[in-house]
Amino acid sequence: MIVLGLTGSIGMGKTTTARMFAEEGAWVHDADATVHELYGRGGKAVGPIGEAFPDAVKDGVVDRKALAGLIKADAQALGRLEAIVHPLVAASRDAFLRKARAFGAKVAVLDVPLLFETGGHKALDAVVVVSAPSDVQRQRVLERPGMTAEQLETLLERQAPDADKRARADFIVDTGQGLDHARAQVRQILATVKDPAWRPA
Repeated sequence: MIVLGLTGSIGMGKTTTARMFAEEGAWVHDADATVHELYGRGGKAVGPIGEAFPDAVKDGVVDRKALAGLIKADAQALGRLEAIVHPLVAASRDAFLRKARAFGAKVAVLDVPLLFETGGHKALDAVVVVSAPSDVQRQRVLERPGMTAEQLETLLERQAPDADKRARADFIVDTGQGLDHARAQVRQILATVKDPAWRPA
């Protein structure tokens, strides 16, 4: 089974591209969706986060807005949070990969926003970076409800620059030219990695 990493900065179209991979038959694991489950009622992260950040848990779920405020106010808080959440996400990912292999999946895609930033790319067969021109990215993000230019800049500071990601990518999906163009690129990537002659770099 080929395991691909899928990443890209905010507003690049990564979620849409992940859906395209799934529609083309790849198994897709979404790290963000996993975190949402972990933070929700009954989620495995609720208890540990409640112990570390009591004000961040309300009515049995993690209040993401409150948690973000606590992290912003305490430089050490992000590290403590990641120490709780990252192992739980890793366990979910490993279970997903075991299941995909058991079902005979040919390609599994790990959708990870901070793939390069966390070093997660090292254990993969190849990395797909989703990209778009910066003006397109900015327009998309600022159209989101409640998003401000200041919030966008803060988010971008946490992410590796798009140019760096593109330079490190094995494959690039450019979403700036429309959905049909992006889907064609996804199909080409899958055809390439499924070819018996293809070998990871």
